[in-house]
Amino acid sequence: MTSFGPQIIAALVVGLGLGLLARTTGHTTEDPNALGTTLATLGSSYVALLRAAVVPLIFTAVVSSIANLRAVNNAARLAGQTLLWFAITALIAVVIGIGLGVIFQPGAGTGAEQPAEYEGSTGSWTAFLTSLVPANFLGIQASSSVADSGAVSTSLSFNVLQILVIAIAVGIAALRGGRPAEPFLAFNASALAVIQKVLWWIIRIAPLGTVGLIGNAVAVYGWDTIGSLGMFTIAVYVGLAIVLFGVYPVLIKSHGLSVKQYFSGAWPAIQLGFVSRSSVGTLPLTQRVTERNLGVPRGYASFAVPLGATTKMDGCAAIYPAIAAIFVAQFFGIELTITQYLLIALVSVLGSAATAGTTGAVVMLTLTLSTLGLPLAGVGLLLAVDPIIDMGRTAVNVAGQALVPTIVAKREGILDSTLYDAQRTGDPFADDSTFEDGAAADAQAAAEAGNDGLSTSVGSDAPSTAAGAR
Repeated sequence: MTSFGPQIIAALVVGLGLGLLARTTGHTTEDPNALGTTLATLGSSYVALLRAAVVPLIFTAVVSSIANLRAVNNAARLAGQTLLWFAITALIAVVIGIGLGVIFQPGAGTGAEQPAEYEGSTGSWTAFLTSLVPANFLGIQASSSVADSGAVSTSLSFNVLQILVIAIAVGIAALRGGRPAEPFLAFNASALAVIQKVLWWIIRIAPLGTVGLIGNAVAVYGWDTIGSLGMFTIAVYVGLAIVLFGVYPVLIKSHGLSVKQYFSGAWPAIQLGFVSRSSVGTLPLTQRVTERNLGVPRGYASFAVPLGATTKMDGCAAIYPAIAAIFVAQFFGIELTITQYLLIALVSVLGSAATAGTTGAVVMLTLTLSTLGLPLAGVGLLLAVDPIIDMGRTAVNVAGQALVPTIVAKREGILDSTLYDAQRTGDPFADDSTFEDGAAADAQAAAEAGNDGLSTSVGSDAPSTAAGAR
């Protein structure tokens, strides 16, 4: 069986080729051709599959993780340490973003005048706090639109942050419920196992989704879209690279861990984040590699990783809005004060949760610009290159979502060093059935997996154990 990495690389090449072919044969958003439409449908269908599984996954995983925390010492301390390191790494990322914005001057010299009037911001602290309150049990939101033909269409969306709030409340209530709540927790654990199996099937077809996602991006936007925004794009990617390959390795090394082992373990999720452009869509795989490759206990990982998928966004909520805000100010010839630079840092560290349940970082950028009093017309300037930038942003987001639980687990002495240091071999997506409690079951599962051509772990030789066995 060809391993996942080469499959993704091959899919990237095929998608790039098909995207260029579609573009050269006249595909545009206004006048799509058959190939471009096929690529768009393939990519959007794969993302839709991922998102369809996100709601039940987050709910069952968070409830299960809270239940598992009763078997983990210092649960409150773990939660506090996780939030602290989320903030520390976000602050580092936004400082790097501000520095690069000042150095690269991506929006300078345009001569554009500030618009006399621009729309008020839809993002505010009041709206953010209000969004925490669930509108219904599942955080589902409905919107209707009327087409030119008069047909009315209704679409459903979900607010990930609201789902997280609901899941935390239900999980805590289940713990407080004692023995009467045990059947519910058992059902929740069973439901989580079923959902993870379905997600395993979805993840296995990721190369097909990659062909569609990359192909559609190239067919619609092409390489010439970078154009006048090229310096901005370069500045963002330099910042992403500094964080991913500079800051994160320093943090890993400072905690006595191998940088090579971290990247080899987390790379499948980072790759999928790059091509899917969705931290939430990559959540199942991020949690999987964090447990199976990096050795973070399942009870803690299933709490920290879903939380990180909605609030730990060094790419979308730190580097990007910092450089983008400076770009908009320079584009319209607006001088930023020291106070405004400090506001960029504050909003980026504390406001990252505002990106929950949205595509890309438009909401976070809107919140940053409105807080600084900058023209919101600047948001439109950056939409052309957003798909290109969003791939790198999401990859850094996912890397950070795996990094923080690993660091915290190491600091608290609960990291499974055997799994972290294991040699990475075989298929990075081992079937859950190969992970059983007990040494005898592990040996039997390993033998069965060998017969099926599957490895016994996600990228490591050693099989993972259940959270309760760690």
